[in-house]
Amino acid sequence: MKIAFASPHADAISKMSMVGGRTCLDFTNTVNQRGSSKFRDSLESYGDLLHWAVRAGILSAAQAADLNDRAGRETDEAARTFKRAIDTREAIFRVLSAGAAGGSPSEKDLAHYNRYFSAAMSRASIIRVNGRYAIGFDTGRTLDGLLGPIVWSAAELLGDPVSARVRECDGEDCGWLFLDTSKNHSRRWCEMKDCGNRAKAQRHYQKLRDTSRKGRTGPTRPREA
Repeated sequence: MKIAFASPHADAISKMSMVGGRTCLDFTNTVNQRGSSKFRDSLESYGDLLHWAVRAGILSAAQAADLNDRAGRETDEAARTFKRAIDTREAIFRVLSAGAAGGSPSEKDLAHYNRYFSAAMSRASIIRVNGRYAIGFDTGRTLDGLLGPIVWSAAELLGDPVSARVRECDGEDCGWLFLDTSKNHSRRWCEMKDCGNRAKAQRHYQKLRDTSRKGRTGPTRPREA
């Protein structure tokens, strides 16, 4: 899907893995190595946010281009929207990661999320799609309209028993969240080809080191009487 404008991370965002299993989880995964010294945010501008929304299927390329033009005219509002988006992402992450760790979110974090939820739902409407009713958001109408489907995705997940299967990747300093839909609910990695393979390589390296140390030490000779 060709987008008519560039952003600092457009190419990387277009190739971004969407492995969370829910829109809200993929949104939290726009941060790499969260909480570590190698922290890297894939979203650094409103333009980045628009590119991600197209990647996630929230906006069409045409809608994103129109919103980008509008952001150029309303720079202050675009900056405020971008800040709200990042704040929303972090609130969703804290709420869902608490559950992934087997606990509950703090009242402060839940209240923080609820402020964004209330704002999003004030602009939601009931629409009819394929003969059924659904919650709809006019995502291309306002600069922050794209946040509605993200916030609603989190609300749907939190209200579903399947939320107990949200996991945080076991990869060192990864921090990505995903919905574990594996048959025996034993998925540990956001992606086996990424964090899983790194962990496998680290275990192999540690095994070689341990074997090497044992070889240098050699067998213990018994003391003479």
